[in-house]
Amino acid sequence: MIKAQNTAGQGNADYVGITGSVLCIIHCIVTPVLAVSSSLLFKDTLLEGMRLLGYLFILINGVAVYYATRHSHSPRLSQFLWVAFGIFSASIVLEEVSEVFHYTGYAGSFLLIAGHSLNLYLCRREHRH
Repeated sequence: MIKAQNTAGQGNADYVGITGSVLCIIHCIVTPVLAVSSSLLFKDTLLEGMRLLGYLFILINGVAVYYATRHSHSPRLSQFLWVAFGIFSASIVLEEVSEVFHYTGYAGSFLLIAGHSLNLYLCRREHRH
């Protein structure tokens, strides 16, 4: 019974992680469009708000990775998720330094989606057995 609760909790964390990563990808695609189409008066305010939203995604995904890996039975998958989160986080923090980090941010998001999806699959498979 306790194991089922842990698995359900991990599943919820994986859903939050997938959702957070997808929303971050959408955010990264929409931000340049909004920046170009916004008036010059609000451009700086808009860009600062979008930057802060990126930090919110770091927080959401960090919590999701923590809870998804907390009781994980796959050390490799846990390491994969933490590395993906590290890439994702570093890319958002360093995005202003170089355009390369914008693209590695996409890679980090996709890696988080893949890791959380695999974790969901493995948790369900383990729960059945």
